[in-house]
Amino acid sequence: MSTFYKILIRVIEESARVLVNREEYVKLILFTIVANGHALIEGVPGIAKTLTAKVVAKLLNLKFSRIQCTLDLLPSDVVGTKIYNQKTGEFETRVGPIYANIVLVDEINRATPRAQAALLEAMQERQITIEGETIKLPRPFSVLATQNPIELEGTFPLPEAQLDRFYIKIHMNPLDREALLQLLKKGYKLLEKEYESLKPVVTGDEVLRASEEIDSIYVDDDILKYISRIVEYSHRHPASKLGVSPRGALMLLTLSKEFALAENRKYVIPDDVKMAAVPALSHRIFLKPEYIAEGYSGIRVVNEIILHVEVPKP
Repeated sequence: MSTFYKILIRVIEESARVLVNREEYVKLILFTIVANGHALIEGVPGIAKTLTAKVVAKLLNLKFSRIQCTLDLLPSDVVGTKIYNQKTGEFETRVGPIYANIVLVDEINRATPRAQAALLEAMQERQITIEGETIKLPRPFSVLATQNPIELEGTFPLPEAQLDRFYIKIHMNPLDREALLQLLKKGYKLLEKEYESLKPVVTGDEVLRASEEIDSIYVDDDILKYISRIVEYSHRHPASKLGVSPRGALMLLTLSKEFALAENRKYVIPDDVKMAAVPALSHRIFLKPEYIAEGYSGIRVVNEIILHVEVPKP
């Protein structure tokens, strides 16, 4: 049994003490952290976007910080600044909340483009620059950003370049009737108590070992051709203004390997690619205005691509 599989089972079981019917989202967030990537979590208010990210972070023995995005958030509030020390007569570097293993960026689309740009270097280069001084960020390093898709006033849509830097996009749905009933039976106070009692069940070393296991997964040439056909067709789909980038193809491959590991397999099958397609690609396809007006979404386009592209046969 792989380290990846063992920590996945542990985190899912422990998170169920607090979260109701959120196993799939917990799995995707864990995939993101193990792959040293970043996740954009989108959903309407009150469906536990922030809580889900916080629970996963708490179960991992890694440094965690949170940035609450507002209109007046400055780049220095994210990366840090230099402060004059009167005792020594020198300027000292004070790193900001971005210097952590897991950074929860709440309501990222409420930050101004200037503040969003401060995240860009950190997300891509795994480093920050404070007044000319470059500081490497710890490893692993993952940004978990949340956003509300229906609120427009006082928000700034993420630019294409920044969206492409997210490993996956998690579309979080409201609870169904049974899950909501289960949540109501627990009650708010019990949920708070369970959250406070959570203890780390995974060490930082285990996360790094699990990350190394991703590279050991076997991928047949037919699977690689299947991924390339999916990416190629994303540019030819009638609704697509801009298709999946080469970075997106690599992210799809990596996520497919993680889905294989989650099944305790050492090789990728076409179903892994299908399961990885929506979270890995839906935010990387930019639609033509007329198709947006018709109600098209990135998810719909990815699902249509999967239906159209021929699946490799064993």
